[in-house]
This record gives sequence, structure tokens and C-alpha cells, in this order.
Amino acid sequence: MSDIRQELRYTEEHEWAVLSKNGVIRVGITDYAQCLLGDIVYVELPSVGTTTTALQPMGTIESVKTVSDLFSPLDGVIVRVNEQLQTAPELVNEKPYEDGWLVEIEAAGDASDALQRLLTAEQYEKLLSSSS
Repeated sequence: MSDIRQELRYTEEHEWAVLSKNGVIRVGITDYAQCLLGDIVYVELPSVGTTTTALQPMGTIESVKTVSDLFSPLDGVIVRVNEQLQTAPELVNEKPYEDGWLVEIEAAGDASDALQRLLTAEQYEKLLSSSS
């Protein structure tokens, strides 16, 4: 069973998002996604200052099995990327909700409103149940 955390919000594309203490939204891929992908070997992230659009590609993630798009959960601007992933992409597999986070985005509008449009943990769990 995948690790689905109650405090996070989710997308149908298997990204998670959470409001950080500094007011930006931290984004990563879910435990379910990293399990499906297998061993992550490379992560291509957008540059700081890049504008993101909700549900549009913002980078790629490469595993031994495939290359997949990474989707932004909200409209905003990239304010920080996880530099550790350049030399240690396996962090996404090992700790997808901690050290394996991808980017931090400053929401174009109210960050709380942006998160409210995403799936709750319960909704995400139902999505996974219906797709299996």
C-alpha cells in the first residue's frame, strides 16, 4: 500500500503539495508514483524564476523504466529547486515526502486557495483504488 499523508494535497498526475512555513508550496511526487517509476536516475527541474501553469509540465523524471513529465499543481513561480537531486536523484525513491521533494512554488494567487483545488488524501486514495 502506498504512503498517503493526510496533511498533503495531491494531483491526479501523482504530485503532492504542501504549504511550507515560509508561505511557498513545496511539491514532489507521491510514494505511489516513485514505486511505479522504479529506480530514479535523473530529474530535470525548472530553473528558479520559471513561471508554472497548473497541470502543465514543468520538468521530467527519468527512471530505469521510463521518462515521465512532472506537472505543476498550481500557477506560480519557481522560487527554489531541490539541488540535491542533481547528484542524488535516488532521494525521490528513498524519501519522496522529505528529502526527495522537487520544487517550491510561490502561488500566483492565494496559496491556500491553490491547495484547496487539489485532491485531499481521501480523494487521492479513492483515485488510486479506482485505477487498480
